[in-house]
Amino acid sequence: MTTKLDDTATLPHCHTATLPHCHTATLPPVTCVEEPIYLDYNFTAGHAASRFLKEIKKGRLVGQRCPSCRNVYVPPRGLCAACGVPMAEDVELSNKATIESFTVVHIPLLGNPIKPPFVVANIVPDGANVSFIHLVSDCDINDVRIGMRIKARWRDRSQWSYSMENIQYYAPIDEPDIPRESIGRLD
Repeated sequence: MTTKLDDTATLPHCHTATLPHCHTATLPPVTCVEEPIYLDYNFTAGHAASRFLKEIKKGRLVGQRCPSCRNVYVPPRGLCAACGVPMAEDVELSNKATIESFTVVHIPLLGNPIKPPFVVANIVPDGANVSFIHLVSDCDINDVRIGMRIKARWRDRSQWSYSMENIQYYAPIDEPDIPRESIGRLD
């Protein structure tokens, strides 16, 4: 969009509209924009993420503990987000976890093989206090709740690579819910 000094905008392939000096508009409200986006990029994992991905390929979920505040991050970040302190202590984490928050996805996502509705949750593994995002399955979406105890369901070992997708999803387990105020507490 090109802005002129007289506060009008020239919209390509459209018509001229008055910019919002007042609350009147000469164009109908925008309700949809269709524009394909193509991203081509390379990802360099770095030291902490590389160690994490090597361990996930072995079927181990590993985080890192901050030497200052004692937060345990998964996946590891190399530096503590709270303190800015370098982290080097690896912590092997359990396959069990707790749902910190979640959403039920009802809208199909282009290119996603998972058909809605499905649950995406912020998951805090036992032994960590910082969450990561993963799928929750093997249950009715209406039964998913904050504090629910879950366990990783790993893909067949022959399908493992350097990816969090080695964990196909998390499924509920028969353990009592964790109270909200206790989720992610390491004490």
